[in-house]
Amino acid sequence: MYPTISDLINDLFGLNIPLPIQSFGFFVALSFLFGAYVLQLEMKRKEGEGWLPLERVKVMIGEKASLLDFVTAALLGFVIGYKLLEAALNYMELVQDPQSFILSLRGNMLGGIAGAAFSTFLKKRESDKNKLDVPKEVNQVVHPYELIGNIVMIAAFAGLLGAKIFHNLENLDELMADPAGALTSFSGLTFYGGLICGSAAVLYYTKKHSLGVIHMLDSAGPGLMLAYGVGRIGCQVAGDGDWGIPNDAPKPDWLSFAPDWVWAYNYPNNVLGIDLKTSFLNDGYNSLTGYAWPTPLYEATVCIGLFWLLWAFRKKFTVPGMMFSVYLMLNGIERFFVEKIRVNTVYTLFGSEITQAEIISTLLFIAGVIGVIVFRRMNLKPKYTEQVAGS
Repeated sequence: MYPTISDLINDLFGLNIPLPIQSFGFFVALSFLFGAYVLQLEMKRKEGEGWLPLERVKVMIGEKASLLDFVTAALLGFVIGYKLLEAALNYMELVQDPQSFILSLRGNMLGGIAGAAFSTFLKKRESDKNKLDVPKEVNQVVHPYELIGNIVMIAAFAGLLGAKIFHNLENLDELMADPAGALTSFSGLTFYGGLICGSAAVLYYTKKHSLGVIHMLDSAGPGLMLAYGVGRIGCQVAGDGDWGIPNDAPKPDWLSFAPDWVWAYNYPNNVLGIDLKTSFLNDGYNSLTGYAWPTPLYEATVCIGLFWLLWAFRKKFTVPGMMFSVYLMLNGIERFFVEKIRVNTVYTLFGSEITQAEIISTLLFIAGVIGVIVFRRMNLKPKYTEQVAGS
């Protein structure tokens, strides 16, 4: 396993380049980038078909920067310089534990002052460049896809927060044992927590800008599936604990063409520093080999494949809401069945054992089925075709 990108580079190319980049975080960042790119493409298409509205806003141009603008720029520059110079002077400490280093209060005051001064200078130069003798109010057209940056930031913050909250609720013993570590660690994230909280925050932002909830959900469906698949690659590469239950069975003949780790894997050198055989024993499993089902690999493969399926048929979903409903159904089915071979916290409900993800995936599948029925009956039509003709 490769807890850091440096480990991956060293194994692939034999180069020892110390980088403060954790593998899981790297792939999470990639998942947001890929998801945002796909979302942008879909929003452009939806706008072109008259489903998403243009937003017209009045803005003042030519005004000089205010005192608040300079204070904000100075504070931001101070924080960046404060951490950046400290990181440069203590680079190996940053590499060894980037998370603790970044989240700590340590920094360099000289770097902070220099950063504040430079940021203030840039703000002053920008203000002078754009200043007019007489400021004026103008109308600006904002395309929906131009809001992607804000949408991604909101989704990232709310999604990571939700993923962490749901994980801690599912693993209260870990939270009680080490509250600070459980709350600040970037490992241990529950996808559905991120999906629910991130979606709620983005939909609030969407409603605020009158973009149309149904059409934004449709636009997001393929990107969400892709982002999840890419994120699961990070789980597999780093070995962050999302592996399956013990798999001591020999690899079947029909899979002889594939590497052994496609069938069962013991995740050596995983980011958690866990020996699977010991971990399985502590969790009450009987494992002779200490090998597990590589469920992150399976989910990455299936979800990236489902993304291409949704992408190939996206123009066939002419009924608004249908794309997202199908996404919910596919997501629910995929996650429900992979839970059967995953290590997870089990709850007893009506005398049966079930996991948190099985409950949520079932509800998502049902929501998707209801969506297919309801949206077909709504028979919505494009509302903004006049803007397409006039663009």
